[in-house]
Amino acid sequence: MFTFMTITKALADENRVRMLLALDGRELCVCQIIEFLGLAPSTVSKHMSILANARLVEGRQEGRWRFYRLAGDDAPDEVVEAIAWTFRSLSKIPQIRRDSERIKEILTIDPEVLCRTQNRA
Repeated sequence: MFTFMTITKALADENRVRMLLALDGRELCVCQIIEFLGLAPSTVSKHMSILANARLVEGRQEGRWRFYRLAGDDAPDEVVEAIAWTFRSLSKIPQIRRDSERIKEILTIDPEVLCRTQNRA
């Protein structure tokens, strides 16, 4: 029951769901997620922490960069099923399609440039 409740709480926020969907087939650094949603770094970090706590995403540190990706197939069945259900349920929603296009744009920007720009703001 605990795993289920943790997952549902993590998915109960629109920004977290958008973050999860943005990771479809890719890994993103925190600066790219910040750029995508236009949220403060601390807010993005908190949201990603909640998703990671629910085991929906996995993170890794590379130097000063923090990267996230969807949980792998070795995640608990509830996690794999929750991710699949989320994608099935929302993939055709216009906002998610726009988000996908926005992520493609962001991926053309050097993360180093994004990070420098965000640190000046």
